[in-house]
Amino acid sequence: MSEITAKNVMLAVGNTMMGDDAAGPMLFDLMEQNPVDGWIAVNGGSAPENVAHQVRALKPERLLIVDAADIGLNPGDIRIIDPDDIAEMFIMSTHNLPLNFLIDQLKEDIPDVIFLGIQPDLVGFYMPVNEKVTCAVQQVYDALPGWDGFGGFTLFEGEDEE
Repeated sequence: MSEITAKNVMLAVGNTMMGDDAAGPMLFDLMEQNPVDGWIAVNGGSAPENVAHQVRALKPERLLIVDAADIGLNPGDIRIIDPDDIAEMFIMSTHNLPLNFLIDQLKEDIPDVIFLGIQPDLVGFYMPVNEKVTCAVQQVYDALPGWDGFGGFTLFEGEDEE
């Protein structure tokens, strides 16, 4: 049996029971239903550190981590966030382990690790997913086939700060 590897891996992070925190898993579901050539989707849920070994085993050249990230923008806004800024930004997270730890570990084996954050509206148990967040997930999905650099998305540079 040949070893499965992928040039591009999308790691979905988030909790489907917490409203807009479902953004990452929604993208995973979309990619499972309609696979994108050259991409493999891995669902990390709210404990992405538990699938880090799966991601590593795929030996990707590029890892795209997609999660809801409260960065003070409008719901559904998408930004690429520098992994080095995650700890300082105190990004609201429902996850067990701060994402910057996981990203630092994965960077040891993966040349290109990109963190893409989708601004949530409401994160709460059994809340519906905001329509703007759903549209943002579709936008990210649509960008995957021709992904280059930041996939056409903007790097977050603290634009909510005065």
